[in-house]
Amino acid sequence: MARALALATVCLLAAGLSSAAAQGLFGAPPANAPADNAAPATPPAASQPTDSAAAAPVQPGSPTAVVKPFYEHVGLELDPAQRSHFADPAKSVLDNSDTLRKSGQGECLDPNMALDNAAYDKAEIDRSLKTIEAVNGDEAKVVVAFVVEGNPHRLEWKLKKIDGDWKISDLLSVTGEWALSQYQCE
Repeated sequence: MARALALATVCLLAAGLSSAAAQGLFGAPPANAPADNAAPATPPAASQPTDSAAAAPVQPGSPTAVVKPFYEHVGLELDPAQRSHFADPAKSVLDNSDTLRKSGQGECLDPNMALDNAAYDKAEIDRSLKTIEAVNGDEAKVVVAFVVEGNPHRLEWKLKKIDGDWKISDLLSVTGEWALSQYQCE
């Protein structure tokens, strides 16, 4: 768990997140931690990551706007009607899961992957939900953090810009150490 958290922190900082934005997802540093006086890795720009709790409303068409509905409607990622929001490899895994379900041979994916398969408590998730978005050209990441029953959860949504629209290409759980793209739904 500590290794996953350390790796996630390094990944976020490598993505150009300021220590203040990262702190919003990972909490305050320990009292004995050295102060971070380093300048941000990239100059402020329109694509600079933002903390949704302190930032302007989510912009329509942004990567965060694509991810947000999955926290408003649990299980939406498994709805075939939502498949237009996905690109490969995520789309292929979801399509294969649909085929398996329709064959009557069982389920491949958990019904609440966007919640890191945690117990569902919408009020608790809504209170604690935070996002950070990082855009790099035609690729983006939206890191989502929330708390359920006192347990923190962090997920990373990977997106690609295809024909002018952001599409989800993968979903990774930093907490649970799984990735949608690694599921074999056959």
